[in-house]
Amino acid sequence: MEAVLSITVGIFFAVGIYLILSKHIIRILLGVTIFGNAVNLTIFTAGRVVREVPPIIPEELDVPASITANPLPQALILTAIVISFSFFAFLLVLAFRAYQELGTDDTDGMRVAEPEREELPPLGY
Repeated sequence: MEAVLSITVGIFFAVGIYLILSKHIIRILLGVTIFGNAVNLTIFTAGRVVREVPPIIPEELDVPASITANPLPQALILTAIVISFSFFAFLLVLAFRAYQELGTDDTDGMRVAEPEREELPPLGY
């Protein structure tokens, strides 16, 4: 099971990086989202995928009676999902406003600070 998840994580990372390197804002936004999901799956896989009992300690014991599931990766992923959703919403509004103001979602066309009439700045040193 963990090998399948590891391969899936690798595919998610590859697709996310490919989309982030695109020239269009919407593809970049989808790439960031897929990249965030890949990170969540990495945390989930690192927390070991096993079927164990929930980490509930009975009243008569001080420690769990048997091996229990690790709740930390689940809590981290839940927090990361909330943060990534808010980040996605912010980027979506930012991309929409940029499209409204500039009339394009192509990053080469978004040259407000560098008008097309002028020469490009040096791209290397």
